[in-house]
Amino acid sequence: MIEIKNALTCHGIRTTLLIESQQKINIDAENLLLFPGLIDPHVHFRVPGLEYKEDWRTAAKASIKGGYTTVFDMPNTLPPTVTQIALQKKKELIDNQLKEAKIPLRYHLFFGADKQHLDEIKKVRGQVIGIKVFMGCSTGDLVIDDDESLALVFKIAAAEDMLVAVHAEDEKRLKENIKKFHLPQPYSVHSQIRDEKAASIAVKKAIDLVRLYGTRLYILHVSTRQEVELIAQAKAEGLPVFAETTPHHLFLSTSDYDHLQGKGVMNPPLRTIEHQKALFDAINMGIIDTIGSDHAPHTTEEKEKPYGDCPTGVPGIETTLPLLLEAHYQGLLSLEKIMALTSGHAQKIFKLAIHPDYVLVNVMENRVVDEKQLQTKCKWSPFAGLKLRAWPVYTVLNNQLYDLSVM
Repeated sequence: MIEIKNALTCHGIRTTLLIESQQKINIDAENLLLFPGLIDPHVHFRVPGLEYKEDWRTAAKASIKGGYTTVFDMPNTLPPTVTQIALQKKKELIDNQLKEAKIPLRYHLFFGADKQHLDEIKKVRGQVIGIKVFMGCSTGDLVIDDDESLALVFKIAAAEDMLVAVHAEDEKRLKENIKKFHLPQPYSVHSQIRDEKAASIAVKKAIDLVRLYGTRLYILHVSTRQEVELIAQAKAEGLPVFAETTPHHLFLSTSDYDHLQGKGVMNPPLRTIEHQKALFDAINMGIIDTIGSDHAPHTTEEKEKPYGDCPTGVPGIETTLPLLLEAHYQGLLSLEKIMALTSGHAQKIFKLAIHPDYVLVNVMENRVVDEKQLQTKCKWSPFAGLKLRAWPVYTVLNNQLYDLSVM
């Protein structure tokens, strides 16, 4: 039996938890804040084919360390998850690695939309959390860059009652912008090539298809004020449109290129402070529904390459909750809002079963982000050295308590 005494919930209520378990543990949680186990709807754990960046053994530890007990993994791997056979092989690899890690992390997989394999979508209904559409090229070769194929994906998804998640950057706009620049360029040019208009064009196109087919749409890593305005209008119309943003778009900006260099390159790119403010406003107005870490690790050697060769993406699953709690202390987010962003809304959007998973946070642990303590295989963070005021100390998953201080 696990007994957690006198924990403080996000609603300001003291509670004691009794959890059936083979472990015999008693915790005095008077100084600990209790959250449901966190749900990350957007991770790239790099299996199969890119295990030198991350695998599910290291990623499971990073997830637990961050308070996450459920994750949704993306399909842009090697090979990409675009067939039923590839999906099954990926699941087998994941299950074996989680068994090795001895962490029964809950997970769901997105299925990749690929123009050569759209007939595979119907085969995986009920086996995946949704269909992932790259409207602009990112890591890997998956992209739906023509209107006919994009419409067909939305039509199939509506017919099969499957959710579509979009990486909303318009490929045509990106290609037009790239022509304006000749390498070498500073890393900050990334925000000019993948500009706000590339995002808003794609979001508008996706929402128009929701109007046409009634498809449930989840817009990934929203980063601009213009996207927020389009999503707000769609929600006002009653359309089934949902939105996610990321910790790096909430807590980093274009000014951070100076010290981050290649470690500040991700898709969509860093934006100005103006857009950061719009994202926080959108969260508090109920326009943005969830936080996805978009945990996308690369090696430090890869991120040190010059612009054009430097891959896009940053790790983040271990620092997301401490960053959100820092925003709470700064008066930007309520605890109830953080709980909704990190679990409650995702449960409703993705129709998930509720599990008795928990994370306990020490609200008096004031320390910096130390890369040596990270569990992710890449061992770096864009937030390295930042002092944060609250950190997860225990995670309860599947009736087992993990003491994060010994990880």
